[in-house]
Amino acid sequence: MINTNQVTRIALIALLVIGCVYVLKPFMAAVLFAAIFCLFTWPVYHRLWLSFGKRDTLAAITMTLLLLVALILPMAYLAVNMADSAERLFDEMSFTLQNLQPHAPDWMRSLPLIGDQISNSWERAAASHEELMKLLRQYSEPMRAFGLRAVQLVAGGLLQLLLVVFVAFFFYRDGARLADGLLVAVRRLGGELGEEMLHLSCSTVKGVMLGIFGTALAQSAVALVGFLVVGAPVPILLALATFFLSVIPVGPPLVWGGVSLWLYNHGDHGWAVFMALYGLLAISSVDNVIKPILISHSSHLPLLLIVLGVLGGAIAFGFIGIFLGPTLLAVGLTLITHWISTQNKKLLENHSGK
Repeated sequence: MINTNQVTRIALIALLVIGCVYVLKPFMAAVLFAAIFCLFTWPVYHRLWLSFGKRDTLAAITMTLLLLVALILPMAYLAVNMADSAERLFDEMSFTLQNLQPHAPDWMRSLPLIGDQISNSWERAAASHEELMKLLRQYSEPMRAFGLRAVQLVAGGLLQLLLVVFVAFFFYRDGARLADGLLVAVRRLGGELGEEMLHLSCSTVKGVMLGIFGTALAQSAVALVGFLVVGAPVPILLALATFFLSVIPVGPPLVWGGVSLWLYNHGDHGWAVFMALYGLLAISSVDNVIKPILISHSSHLPLLLIVLGVLGGAIAFGFIGIFLGPTLLAVGLTLITHWISTQNKKLLENHSGK
């Protein structure tokens, strides 16, 4: 016989959960990213907490102010200056195509291995200059619209990061109590396996975030040195763009490639070649050297997973999805891999027992 009171309670609880999810849905990305970022930076907060005599609120306020300086100020600087920089980049590209010489310079043709290929490509482009200009006029407006959307994405990311920092204050202040409650709930629901999965998720989040932010910081630092050496305009802005675009495999080449183009247009052909080689051999190679070291204690993300995580995260969550997407996919991949290996071990144990 159906217990009407019990069914009614379950229905009310389900409606309550659905209502809460519906209310929090616009802020879910910020809450998730704040939780992941707090988990990643918890050792720093813990040191502050100890140095402030274990006062939760004071330590949380200090950590929040540090996040404002480290995240919000650079993001605000990038958002303010990105529109003018994108417009300048399009003007440089148009100027280059409109003033393309019929033959490549002698120094470019004399480059070893690649000189002949560059010269042939240059001459083909110059020969079809009219067609090239038609394509430029055809795609200039879509490219400008794309740049405008990128600026809007960065501006929206700034607002999202402000919300992340606001939520992070409460996670820092009440993090210990929240962690204890989560551990109790996981133990009741999943037992030892659930607790093991929780610890595995935490270690994966820390490893992936260290790889993402560590690689981004290293690439931006190396790029800043190159931009200062060649005398690029607004080198700090370019380094910040490299930092935020380093998550995307083709992100940094867009920045140092644009700098090489700017140098070439202004007659600094030698520095343009240097910037291109420096970007290829130094800036872009950081991703292949630093990231595997930083994520050595977590799952190595396949390139496809990173690309899907970046694009899907940006579509689903906006700017912070660039960082949130790969992290969530990495946690999911790690948990699935661990579950499969656990099931295989159980099967082997059962077969050996028989």
